[in-house]
Amino acid sequence: MTGTTATGRLTALGRAELTLLVRNRTAVFVALLMPLLMIVAMKSSLEQVDLGGTGLSVGGLALTGGLGIVLLQVVYMNLVASYVARREELVLKRLRTGEVSDREILTGTALPSVLLAFAQCALMVAVGGLAFDLGAPERPELLLGGLVLGAVLMSALAAATSALTRSVQTAQLTTLPLFMVSLLGSGLFLPLEIFPDLAASLCELLPLTGVMTLVRAGWLGPGAGDDVLGAALTALAWTVLAVFAVQRWFRWDPRR
Repeated sequence: MTGTTATGRLTALGRAELTLLVRNRTAVFVALLMPLLMIVAMKSSLEQVDLGGTGLSVGGLALTGGLGIVLLQVVYMNLVASYVARREELVLKRLRTGEVSDREILTGTALPSVLLAFAQCALMVAVGGLAFDLGAPERPELLLGGLVLGAVLMSALAAATSALTRSVQTAQLTTLPLFMVSLLGSGLFLPLEIFPDLAASLCELLPLTGVMTLVRAGWLGPGAGDDVLGAALTALAWTVLAVFAVQRWFRWDPRR
């Protein structure tokens, strides 16, 4: 890669990572089908939940939650496994011997997952909106901002989590805590309005809650109790913490 530009290096890294991703059938299945299956499953469950007073419909909650699932599964969980696999195969170590910077290595590895997530989210907004009769996003700038911020946050958290992960197999365990906490407490499918005040206040501080507030406000319109600015600041704060953790603890050498 001698003499190439940063854009060229990122493109080359992203293309190589995309090739590896496509060859991994399990990762492709999880990335493409699991979010859709989660939406169908959660929609059936949400029909039993009393959403009165939340201002949300079952369809709106299921689809916006689906966008959060895409960020978690396609970006976060998939990237943890990718970073660990490249580390254990000495790919990261070899890349560092060239002119590619650490930031470019991490970004290039994340590009395919992030672009795949954005493509799924765009399809979900277009097709899902028609299928569930939600219409076009009311505040597209908030929706796009939430998705971009969420992708950056999930990528940084994935790199940080990889430092705690010994192998690709154990990635399923190390990613589970954030997945479950976000699924139950970040407003993906259970609106915080149905929680007691103290529990809701604590859930507002979780990593993905701010992103989900922006996403839901962008698609369905800000609710009376939505603090869009506070949600953005919370997500930004978690992103800064995650980036610091990556700079401090990310492992480039195999854990053997």
